[in-house]
Amino acid sequence: MVCFAAMLDRPAHRSAILRLLRNFQAVAILGARQVGKTTLAQAVAASQGKPSRIFDLETDRDLRLLQDPEPVLAPLRGLVVIDEVQRLPALFRPLRPLLDRRPLPARFLLLGSASPDVAAWGSESLAGRIAYHELGGFGLDEVGADRWQSLWLRGGFPRSFTARSEAASMEWRRSFVQTYLERDVLDAGLRMPPAELRRFWQMLAHWHGQRWNASEFARAFGSSEATVRRWLETLEGFFAIRLLRPWHASIAKRQVKAPKVYIRDSGLLHALLGISTAAELRERPQIGASFEGFVVEQAIHIAGARAGEAHHWATPQGAELDLMLARGDRRVGIEVKCTDAPVVTRSMEIAMQDLRLEKLWVVHRGDLRFKLRPGIEALPVSQLHALSGALQRSRTS
Repeated sequence: MVCFAAMLDRPAHRSAILRLLRNFQAVAILGARQVGKTTLAQAVAASQGKPSRIFDLETDRDLRLLQDPEPVLAPLRGLVVIDEVQRLPALFRPLRPLLDRRPLPARFLLLGSASPDVAAWGSESLAGRIAYHELGGFGLDEVGADRWQSLWLRGGFPRSFTARSEAASMEWRRSFVQTYLERDVLDAGLRMPPAELRRFWQMLAHWHGQRWNASEFARAFGSSEATVRRWLETLEGFFAIRLLRPWHASIAKRQVKAPKVYIRDSGLLHALLGISTAAELRERPQIGASFEGFVVEQAIHIAGARAGEAHHWATPQGAELDLMLARGDRRVGIEVKCTDAPVVTRSMEIAMQDLRLEKLWVVHRGDLRFKLRPGIEALPVSQLHALSGALQRSRTS
């Protein structure tokens, strides 16, 4: 059994946040509920060697206390942590004068689970003073490449991955889905019964890895396309799903413009699909889409792709690429194959030529890494660490 305390020690994230705190007056850690934001913030505070104060806006006491934040926060020194900051949007404007004091007596660490809201409030009130750090579930670089199959099945939420058994892991995820629907998503203002939202999320699970079709969902729910799109964007904002936007290149061929939809955490995907064990996963037709989503999420994390740098690509004629990472003029392609013996396809060749890819990795379930042809290499999922820093490498590497 994995040591729970050891698994929660996330040194790479902690170091990144400490670095940001040296350069900015405030840092916001964004991520889904139960992904470990509070534990990480406590580790950051402990490593500072300075006074710290933590406010939790989930509690009525702290929520009331910070309704008038200036007299409470102004006297504090060291590090001030404010958890669940999305519950008090009025907090951001009064923070500005506190962050502009010289010398600066305190820096602020804000934790939030609703990305668009927190980012928008911060951009409006704290531009130039705040940096953002996204915290996802455990990654392969944290659990170890030899545990990739368990990470794929259980997902990266700490309590799911470190559960004592597959049954306990599944029980936690099912409970989390229920709590997530009732407490977070519906609190965001979606006017729909929890059962209807659950059905929408389950339909998304069956749609996992496919291109978004608003009209199909609108017909299924008897709603307008604008309504189902708003539901979709709400789940995206709570880090429940990833919308992988299409790459629009200035090339002659027409390109598909619809985003692809993924349940971000593979463990939640399997809970929504009723898949409890690795044996059940092998027998289900969704295994290929599940593996694709798992690799896409891990690859984006390991490569360090920022917002707007990860895309899918497809043409109406059938050529497609599961993931393209682009930064400046550098483009790296990733194609996912749920097999242990991948081969080069015509679609890969078209993507290499049309997108002018520096390299195309074909990620597979086997154990061997080997070249398929110049510029195209087969990469086992256990060696995804090869993508680390891929967007910084020179074209001659």
